[in-house]
Amino acid sequence: MTMKPLAVLAIIAGVGIGACSDMNSTQQRTLTGGAAGAAGGAAIGAITGGSAVGGALLGGAAGAAGGYIYDKNKDD
Repeated sequence: MTMKPLAVLAIIAGVGIGACSDMNSTQQRTLTGGAAGAAGGAAIGAITGGSAVGGALLGGAAGAAGGYIYDKNKDD
């Protein structure tokens, strides 16, 4: 029996959300930004005919940096 991609994504999201419970706000925003950036980068890479993996790596790095910077600016 094979799992559908949507079911796999739901399981990964559930595990990821549960893992955030012991994190401070900076860690949570950095992780959330990285995950959102990776998903967006992979989608854009796949849609444009580029590399989905490369897009995920670049998007993840940019998203993590954005989440970290956002949290630090919010603290100030």
